[in-house]
Amino acid sequence: MYAIVEIAGHQFKVEKDQKVFVNRLSTEEGKKVDFDNVLLIGDGNTITLGAPAIDGAQVSAKVLKHLKGDKVIVFKKKRRKGYRVKNGHRQALTEILIEGITASGAKKAAPKKEAKKAEPKAEKAAPKAAAKKATGKADDLKKIEGAGPKAAEALVNAGYETFAKVAKATPEELSNVLSEASSRLAHIVTDTWPKQAKLAADGKWDELKELQDRLDGGIEK
Repeated sequence: MYAIVEIAGHQFKVEKDQKVFVNRLSTEEGKKVDFDNVLLIGDGNTITLGAPAIDGAQVSAKVLKHLKGDKVIVFKKKRRKGYRVKNGHRQALTEILIEGITASGAKKAAPKKEAKKAEPKAEKAAPKAAAKKATGKADDLKKIEGAGPKAAEALVNAGYETFAKVAKATPEELSNVLSEASSRLAHIVTDTWPKQAKLAADGKWDELKELQDRLDGGIEK
C-alpha cells in the first residue's frame, strides 16, 4: 500500500517503513505525528482518489531528527548597476519515518466540518470583522525574517497583530498558529521570531538587521 500525502506544503508518495525528508516540522524529535491530507491511496490494483483529500484517511509517522539540507548558493546581479549579492541557504528539514497508512477510520476531518456547519451565520461574520479591525492597527510583521504575507496574515488573525504581542509569545505558540492556519505554513521555523519582534517593537532596527544576517534557515548561527 502506498499513499500520496501533503506534508508541510509538499506532496510525497510514501509507503510503510519509508524514511522521508520534509520541510521542518514543529514536532519534537522522537514524537509521533499524523497527516490527514491524503490525496490518493493505492492498494494493489485498487486506487482511491480524494476530492481533494480522502475522508478518514491518515498517514502516521515518527519524527527521527531535525537537520539542514545541502547549501544552495543564491547569486543576484544587476547589469550596469554594480549590484552583486551572494548568499548561501540551507533548508531546514525534518527526517520522518512512515509508520502506517490508514485508508479509513481516522476521525479528524469530520469534526471540523460539523463544527463549521453548526456555526450560526452571525458567529461566522464576527471573526472576519475582528480580523479586519486588527489589520488596521497591525504592525508590518513581514519585517520578521521568515514571515511572508500569508504567515503575517495568520498571526494577525490569531491576535498577534503587533511586534509587542509576537515578542511575548513562545516559538511553539507561533508554530501552532501557522500550522492551524495552513499546512503550507507548518514548516516555517519560528525559533527567533519573538527575539526579532522584541527588537522591532523597541525600534532597534540596526540590531534586528544584524540578527537577521546571522540567520540560516530561520535558526541563529
